[in-house]
Amino acid sequence: MPVITHAEAYLVDLAVETVRTDALQTFVKQETVFVEIHTDDGGSGLGYSYTIGTGGGAVLSLLRDSLLGLLPGKDPRRVEAIWRELFLTTKATTVGAITSLALAAVDTALWDWRSKNAGEPLWMLAGGAKDRIPLYDTEGGWLQLSTDELVAGAKASQAAGWPGIKMKIGRSPADDASRVAAVREAVGPDFDVMLDANQSLTAAEALRRARLLEPYDPYWLEEPLPAEDVAGHERLAAGTTIPVAVGESMYAIGQFAEYLQRGAAGIVQVDVARIGGITPWLKVAHLAEAANVPVCPHFLMELHVSLCCAVPNSRYLEHIPQLRAITRDEIAVADGCALAPLSPGLGIAWDLDAIDDRRVR
Repeated sequence: MPVITHAEAYLVDLAVETVRTDALQTFVKQETVFVEIHTDDGGSGLGYSYTIGTGGGAVLSLLRDSLLGLLPGKDPRRVEAIWRELFLTTKATTVGAITSLALAAVDTALWDWRSKNAGEPLWMLAGGAKDRIPLYDTEGGWLQLSTDELVAGAKASQAAGWPGIKMKIGRSPADDASRVAAVREAVGPDFDVMLDANQSLTAAEALRRARLLEPYDPYWLEEPLPAEDVAGHERLAAGTTIPVAVGESMYAIGQFAEYLQRGAAGIVQVDVARIGGITPWLKVAHLAEAANVPVCPHFLMELHVSLCCAVPNSRYLEHIPQLRAITRDEIAVADGCALAPLSPGLGIAWDLDAIDDRRVR
């Protein structure tokens, strides 16, 4: 059997590709934590996770101090066993973002090794449900943009063949409504417009805002409330015709189970880094499938394209490039859809020299 002989972790800083401001923050950089594993048969796997500007050092320390030393001697094919052991080792700090991000960096490295070892792309090894996934564009919808800029961005995305766009809300109710109305008028009724409040509202205000926005037929209302307010999301979902989208700020399978059991989520946006890796991501996706709820993951399009293509209930992939500085090519796109990668492994063509140039720890 193959055995892991060595594992290492390091931190890379990436500048954002465009100014991105939502209702709560402006993104400054992406801290990207990489994990490499090597096996006695000459195989290797490269995995990663990320933070938006803070916390990357804490993830790196957890990996170096507590987790990577457990990997040598392990069979890399046993991803479930390894994930469970690492999770139990960090039980005192779960559920939590830092631990989940550390687990994800290891788990994605194991799946990269596993897919390469099998000679299969990740999406096929993990299920092979479809070979493409529709894209929606986020880059033209940030909160700092004027209404004219939002309209121009939406029309450009539509002309480029995207089936939908996402725009941020979180200004005054009247301002949000007028901006959404302008975009809807510009793109017409047959183009999907997703809305994202970035956890900035109360339940009462979300209900008020949803009633103002319903006439413009949003495809979903994303993260209207803080993620821990399950009751507020349940109340909102029962009080609006707009599907409520949640998941990017949730870090455990049980959190998704509670939302689904209570009818508080109409769209699941599970993030592979924040849930702890591919192993738990697939469980959340199948949990949502059992509840007849679609999966539309948050960020990390270069990895999520493969996971979306692995499962049958994925509906959309978020187009938001952030790895172009450290990869040799981009995801393949045709007719408004991202195509499943064909190469064995995660399907990301890393530029190892560019990564090395940006290493900070």
